[in-house]
Amino acid sequence: MFGLNTECILDLETPKKYFTLDDYKKGTARWCPGCGDHSVLSAVQKLCREEQLPPEKTVFVSGIGCSSRFPHYMDTYGFHSLHGRAFPVACGVKFRRPDLNVFVVTGDGDCCSIGAGAWLHAIRYNMNMTVLLFDNNIYGMTKKQTSPTSRLGTISNTHPHGSVLPPVNPLQTTLGVSNASFVAQTADWVRGHLYATIKAGYEHQGFSFIRILVRCTHFMGELSNEMISNKEHLVMLNHESGIIPDESALKMFARQETHDPTDIDRARELAESEDVHLGLFYQDKNAKRYDQYGAHNLGFSSGQKMAAIESELDRYAI
Repeated sequence: MFGLNTECILDLETPKKYFTLDDYKKGTARWCPGCGDHSVLSAVQKLCREEQLPPEKTVFVSGIGCSSRFPHYMDTYGFHSLHGRAFPVACGVKFRRPDLNVFVVTGDGDCCSIGAGAWLHAIRYNMNMTVLLFDNNIYGMTKKQTSPTSRLGTISNTHPHGSVLPPVNPLQTTLGVSNASFVAQTADWVRGHLYATIKAGYEHQGFSFIRILVRCTHFMGELSNEMISNKEHLVMLNHESGIIPDESALKMFARQETHDPTDIDRARELAESEDVHLGLFYQDKNAKRYDQYGAHNLGFSSGQKMAAIESELDRYAI
């Protein structure tokens, strides 16, 4: 308008879109009634809303198994990969597109058996992603075979007289790999703690490994009932630098224990304990990250790195 002081012109910039839970929901989850996977899905969708993660900037990568149907129920980008191959795909995505929010969803069979080799190297790479290990101690999708984390003596279709080998300990394994930076454990039925743990993992800059104890009420009903009813064996790890759940979650714990998450030796002892500890076992905020040395920034100064990244993003108009 001619003659109008430019200071009086209103800023009519399009307001930023606010994402609701419906922006992250897709389809109806087809897990069994009572399956703990439903709780994890709800917690993750809540996290996406609270953090306002743009769906077009968020990707969920999975392998094979009940848990790995997860990307089908998130209205974001997703990659339902092959058995045990979630980590190579996720690392490739993050290496090429460091601007994306990357989540890995895997199960005890998918991660700790055929995917074990890729799992170990992904820990060492320490690329910035949030890993959710759904551990129900059984192969559920293929109808009850012994998994790597099944307890000694577990009766299954592959071991009708009970499994004969001690299980893999995902926490101890992760803590034993060089350059591990975030190791935590939570449970699907302690929802306040579940959400707080996933949130802490997302906020950590590095490979956040979260083992989630998940109920399989269909094939492991006795174990599910034991985990919920035996509260004396459930211990919350408490520390100002750890995971602090809401008040409702605190009521679920009969016992609490103070643990400094920078103490990796004590973390390993807790991982081997017969009691079930929920919380942050270990965190190293200074561990090296391989995604910071990716093909997009090798050989450049810090200013050139940002220019190179912005140039690449402009190519895809994202």
